[in-house]
Amino acid sequence: MKFDELNQDNWVLFAIKNYDNPQSVTYSDFEEDIKKFKYIKRLLRRHQTTGEFKKHLILNHIICLYNIFGDAATPLLFFKLETTYWSVLKAFLLFLDRLPPSLNNDIDEECLKELNLI
Repeated sequence: MKFDELNQDNWVLFAIKNYDNPQSVTYSDFEEDIKKFKYIKRLLRRHQTTGEFKKHLILNHIICLYNIFGDAATPLLFFKLETTYWSVLKAFLLFLDRLPPSLNNDIDEECLKELNLI
C-alpha cells in the first residue's frame, strides 16, 4: 500500500507500519499509544479555550510519539490535529528540532518563547 497522502482509511495502517514499541505485546498496547494523539489534541484545545498551557505534558506526549513512531510521528500529528492547532504544534516541533523546513512558517511565537524557558 502506498502512503502518498494520509486519509481516514490509511492512517491506522500507516501508524501500524511505523509502530516500533518493543514493550508492546498486544493490539490494546498499540491503542493506548494511539491515545496520545487524542491527549495532545485535548491539551491544545484546553490551551486555546481556557489559556491553561501544560507545555511539559504536551512535550512529554510528543516525545513519546517520536520514540514510538519515529519520523512518521510528524505526518501522523499533522493529520490528527486540526489546522487551528498547527501553529502551536509547529512551535513544539521546532523546539524539538523535528519541524520539516517546508513547514517552517506560521509558528506560534508566544508558545515558542514559553518552551525556550524550559
